Amino acid sequence: MKLFGTAGIRLKYPEELTPELVFKIGNALGRLGLSSRAYIVHDTRTTSPLVSFLLAAGLMSTGVDVVYGGLEPTPVAAFKAMKEKALGVSVTASHNPPEYNGLKFYDTMGYEFTRDLESRIESMVEKPECIDWSRVGVFTGVENPGEEYYERLLEFIGEVRARWNPVVAVDCANGASYYLTPAIVRALGGKPFTFNCNPEGFFTIRLPEPRRDILEELMGIYSSANPVVVLAHDGDADRLAVLDPVEGFIRQDRVLAFFAKRILEVKKGHVVVSIDTGFVIDEVVEAMGGSLERYTLGKTHERVKELGVGNVVMAGEPWKLIHTTWGPWVDGIIQAAIVTKAIVETGKSFSKILVDEGIPDYPWDRRSFVLDPPIIRDKVFGDLVSELNSALGEPIRVIEIDGYRYEYGDYSWVLVRKSGTEPKIRVYAEARSRERLSRIVDTVNTIIAKAVKRHSGRILEVTIG
Repeated sequence: MKLFGTAGIRLKYPEELTPELVFKIGNALGRLGLSSRAYIVHDTRTTSPLVSFLLAAGLMSTGVDVVYGGLEPTPVAAFKAMKEKALGVSVTASHNPPEYNGLKFYDTMGYEFTRDLESRIESMVEKPECIDWSRVGVFTGVENPGEEYYERLLEFIGEVRARWNPVVAVDCANGASYYLTPAIVRALGGKPFTFNCNPEGFFTIRLPEPRRDILEELMGIYSSANPVVVLAHDGDADRLAVLDPVEGFIRQDRVLAFFAKRILEVKKGHVVVSIDTGFVIDEVVEAMGGSLERYTLGKTHERVKELGVGNVVMAGEPWKLIHTTWGPWVDGIIQAAIVTKAIVETGKSFSKILVDEGIPDYPWDRRSFVLDPPIIRDKVFGDLVSELNSALGEPIRVIEIDGYRYEYGDYSWVLVRKSGTEPKIRVYAEARSRERLSRIVDTVNTIIAKAVKRHSGRILEVTIG
């Protein structure tokens, strides 16, 4: 039974993620035998407490003791798993709309589950096995597990030599980081001005995905606080978007390149990034004396585990960072901490820091196509891949790690892939000139529009960023 997508399980409740299925997943998770104890936290979705208790019941039916941490961001689940040598579970659908919910699992070292472990759960889930009544697991609760995470993170970030105390706008998407990220910003010398930091599961003000088109619509509201920077999470805080009050959305690749530069200044080593990242990261890593490779989107943690945290200093995807010295999980809160510290210590805006540190800004585009009916997606994608083999000139390289990435001699590239969490076709592109980028985008738009018409469908929505 196929359950897992790009990052964990994300399904609509209750049509797809049924109560019975959640129990069965918990039962299969417990039967993996990785640990006799599990920590469960969840995001603010209306169904998250319910899903948490159903999953806990499944785990307990196999003899696993469950510690319930309640409303906390996903990084806390990974942190507790590593510290306590237990299973970590975050009940969340991350940046998906509110009708979805899902699950992210962490092993006893803090790594998100590999595809092998995911496959084992999928093979076991249809036939649950429950142990005798006298050996079922124990359920307990723990208050504020995020407090220890907060203290340890501040210790890791270290002393801050503040040159000023700027206003930092923090948008937590009404999600699980509603208290942690503002507290971290304040402790590091920023003055947090909070937006969407009241926890609620309908995501009334904005959808939890921190896309450019969603966030830039709110710039007028953010600017009312006169902030030096805007830090915006998704629903479970494994992602972070950064916006400048004047320039708007800062491209995710530039933010990753900044993290790579800061990390490589301390320790040289290998950097793993996802297939949808641009050449700005290559340039920064090479200039800093590091090495770089690209890997499957949503699975960079697997490569970190294969190579070992002693050999990989950082892994990243757009919006996401694994700082291996801190821990082998994706963490949006440590991103907020690093950005805040840099601003406070330099006395500069984040966009000025990027310019001063020589991190280039190349024209780019990220967009997703929602097709109706969803069944035509594979046919449209097939047509797109076929035509892109020649529509933009002869590529010097085609990388088929995750979708198809066409790279050209002028340092432009385009990646097309099917979303692993939603019925979308995703397109990513970069070029050294806006003219070349416009040609790439226009060509892709035309191919998809014609293919959709050919297969008697329609484009419901195109989202940007």
